[in-house]
Amino acid sequence: MHIQTLFVVLPMTLIMAFVSVARNHGFDVGWGSKLLHSWTAMAPVAYVTAFFIIPFAKKMADRVASRF
Repeated sequence: MHIQTLFVVLPMTLIMAFVSVARNHGFDVGWGSKLLHSWTAMAPVAYVTAFFIIPFAKKMADRVASRF
């Protein structure tokens, strides 16, 4: 489960960092550096947070699925 979560979190945070840098800074000189800096800050936070959110999301999904 840890590796699966990592494979979801890494591309998701990369896309989010890309959108954030493009929106806030554009594609000026150094945008790649800003992207990597943003991504390295986002990925660990999202990875750890995912382990707190996944159990609650599973419970909610099970509740919704049981109604149908």
